[in-house]
Amino acid sequence: QVQLVESGGGLVQPGGSLRLSCAASGRTFSTSAMGWFRQAPGKEREFVAAISWSGGRTYYADSVKGRFTISRDNVKNTVYLQMNSLKPEDTAVYYCAGGPIAAAMIKGSGINYWGKGTLVTVSS
Repeated sequence: QVQLVESGGGLVQPGGSLRLSCAASGRTFSTSAMGWFRQAPGKEREFVAAISWSGGRTYYADSVKGRFTISRDNVKNTVYLQMNSLKPEDTAVYYCAGGPIAAAMIKGSGINYWGKGTLVTVSS
């Protein structure tokens, strides 16, 4: 069993940056692909980014490509989402997720674990 706890959300101005963290408990973290999803008010949850268990492969939604970077530290059992050049449309609750295959997360499948989310608000 893996438990995921997100942190790092908050209020930021347009053009600003935030780094989200997701701390995982459980021995399977280092062999699990990890991902970030988000859900804006009134919208469905959507894929943001995913990373393979080794960190060698990363995947991004077109809407965040070039602005967001996903990374992981398998010693600290933590996955990160560095968010730069934030826009008001990035406002959402951001969820950490874990599963066996990073590429499968692009379509929202193969998710075994979910965190409870952290709120990011981009506003002036």
